[in-house]
Amino acid sequence: MATESPLCIGVLVFDDAEELDVVGPYEVLTAWAGLSALRPTVTTFSYDGAGVRLAKGLRVVPDAGREDLDPMHVLVHPGGDGTRHLVQDAAHLAWLRAVRATTPLMASVCTGALAYAAAGLLAGRPATTYWKAFDELSRIDPSVLIDTEARFVDDGDVVTSAGVSAGIDMALHLVARLESVEVAREVRRAIQYDPAPPV
Repeated sequence: MATESPLCIGVLVFDDAEELDVVGPYEVLTAWAGLSALRPTVTTFSYDGAGVRLAKGLRVVPDAGREDLDPMHVLVHPGGDGTRHLVQDAAHLAWLRAVRATTPLMASVCTGALAYAAAGLLAGRPATTYWKAFDELSRIDPSVLIDTEARFVDDGDVVTSAGVSAGIDMALHLVARLESVEVAREVRRAIQYDPAPPV
């Protein structure tokens, strides 16, 4: 898949991924692509390019299969019930380790961090995940330094976020980091993201 932008962002989709884990960061990052002089490309992809059914039934037809991607600058790995299969999938974990060698920035949303931990990518590092999965993350890799308070944790080449809607905050952070705080604020305004919970 040829692209004119050196800044390629891949958003993985798979069966039983949590909907907002996928579309929250996708909304932020594609809004950024529309505003940014950097013109990043944002590509959804599945294992083989086939459509997937997310956790609550939303069907997604991805742009590509993982073998069709250009080298990524950023990988976004969502969470959801489907990660419980992926943490046991030796081929997926081997693929993550291979991608890690060529991808400068690995990001996860929610229980996507479990797959990163199972692949050995979080060993001895600070990270976060969905609050109900803290114990699971610790069982997978007891060396992970779990931050139970943060919406996201930026540890340089790996950024993890807490559950579901926290992926939006993380994606805005990625925009600020990869371009500027000012552009991140433009994106936030464009998508009218200003959370004020009623309860």
